[in-house]
Amino acid sequence: MQQMVLDGRYELDRKVGEGGMARVYLGRDLRLNRRVAIKIPHHHQLNDNDFLERFRHEAQAAAMLSHPNIVDVFDVGRDGDIHYIVMEYVEGVDLKTVIIREGPLPVARAVAIAEQIARGLAAAHQAGMVHRDIKPQNVIVTTDGQAHITDFGVAKSHLSTALTETGVSFGTVDYLSPEQAQGRPALPQSDIYSLGVVLYEMLTGRLPFSGENAIAVAMKHVSEHPRPPRQLNSQIPPGLEALILRALAKDPAQRPASAAAFAGMLRDYDRLANQETQINPGAVRTQAPEAPSLRQLPAQRPANGGNSGRVMIPPPRSTPARAKQQDGLGCGVFVVGMLILAGVLGIVLVFASGTFNGVFDGFFAGGGPRPTSIPDATSTTTTTPEPSPTPELLVSVPDLSALNGAAAQSALRELQLIPVQLSESNSSVPIGQVISQEVPAGSELRPGQSVTYSVSLGPLFLVVPDVIGIRGEVARQQIEGIGLIAQVREVPSRSVDAGFVISQSPSGGLRVEAGNVVDIVVSLGDVVRLPDLIGLQRDQAEQILAGSEGLTLSFVDEQGCDRLPNCEQYRPNEVVSASRVLASGEIIGLNNGDNVPRGSRIVLGVRAP
Repeated sequence: MQQMVLDGRYELDRKVGEGGMARVYLGRDLRLNRRVAIKIPHHHQLNDNDFLERFRHEAQAAAMLSHPNIVDVFDVGRDGDIHYIVMEYVEGVDLKTVIIREGPLPVARAVAIAEQIARGLAAAHQAGMVHRDIKPQNVIVTTDGQAHITDFGVAKSHLSTALTETGVSFGTVDYLSPEQAQGRPALPQSDIYSLGVVLYEMLTGRLPFSGENAIAVAMKHVSEHPRPPRQLNSQIPPGLEALILRALAKDPAQRPASAAAFAGMLRDYDRLANQETQINPGAVRTQAPEAPSLRQLPAQRPANGGNSGRVMIPPPRSTPARAKQQDGLGCGVFVVGMLILAGVLGIVLVFASGTFNGVFDGFFAGGGPRPTSIPDATSTTTTTPEPSPTPELLVSVPDLSALNGAAAQSALRELQLIPVQLSESNSSVPIGQVISQEVPAGSELRPGQSVTYSVSLGPLFLVVPDVIGIRGEVARQQIEGIGLIAQVREVPSRSVDAGFVISQSPSGGLRVEAGNVVDIVVSLGDVVRLPDLIGLQRDQAEQILAGSEGLTLSFVDEQGCDRLPNCEQYRPNEVVSASRVLASGEIIGLNNGDNVPRGSRIVLGVRAP
């Protein structure tokens, strides 16, 4: 089958990975004759202009990065309706596979991998980019133990066109920082938190938080503290545990100040541990020995099957145990065996020399079957025709829309298709039910091909931020920034300064469905509403001002037709205007219902009798 070539340069070979937004193919750059990885969005993303714009922008931003621990981006382009990113091809396995097969990892090895990831993040942050999706699946580990960060598909950079993108699906919330779970913009410290989760998982073989669905896990990131990792792995030194818990702090300000600082802390921990071992080696003899750091690991796996720095995904083949030697038989058995071997070799040589050619022809001619395995030297070999190739087996993709996630998996596996399940919040589809599938029902695929579908997590619930006491505009931004609607009402207050939030409903800390309204009451300061005086008769207006709290009548300005335009439309003694006198003596016009500072002096304009 002819292989696809993009823009006449990049030849696609085979699919090597798939995520929620794109597939990754192994390919070749025909111009430079080198292997590359080519990332192509899923078909359903082609109609999403916002996604395609982010896809291109973030690829351009990632292409600016150059670091040993970051997968290089070589090119970004479009061939017809196919958008693609060309990246460095790193031969290795993702860190998630390493953890599943070998976890928990030795302390020194886990720390060395985390340090490399931190250094790659430091380079990205220095270039103004936040990855936003650090997880083991996005880290490739080579056979010599080098870690490479990949998949900047949801990264945030200075090239992006918005502060946040609503509707972006991250596929998993297991590594999501609390601020991201609350819908706030990701910070460099958000990547540090995610790396802390990765380090926790490398050392314990478990995630710090788990739940029945993604929403439950996200809420635990926001509100719960992780179980100390030393309770799961006693080999973790206390100092390293403290560093992990610091990286997992809920408040970004309490985490390491930068990824570079975090890398330095990990490096210092490694050096300090080595120094302690050299100064007092007896102190660690009672504990299980830790693996050496990646800088000291040998290239080959030790003969005893222990862990090494080389990432070996297939389990090592077991060596058969040698049978126990029997007393008194060693020499005799050896001699007999050699004699038998010599006899067999002699017979083979005699037949090979042709000495017995034709001797058995009479036997075969007499009806004995000639063995087809020893053809006559002069005979002609007849080739049996091969059977016609059988048609390629295809299966029809089922309709998954009425199924739940488990039933969809079963239906696909029965057809020998590979289910790829994604999750996303959806308020109109029940929890666990399939929302959509990438390959339409009725399409024909070969067994072994994958079918991606999305399962509903139900409505997205968010934690209402506590905004009491902060400025109203900032409160509105916080509420709307996580996907809620802010409804602002302003009222006078003698105790809260103007512009600050007095109260809110629902209260901060409660969980509500995304899109709900949060009412906030903002102070107007110590002000008094001007009664509806304009249009009343003079005596009515004076009586109202006399009974009002916080306002006084300064004087009444009678205006005749020589001063009052269109005076014929007003009745005699009708209030035609209201003003307040400032301390400077300046007079400012007012309207009915205006808020004025408490204690204001009011001037009434009245048509002369």
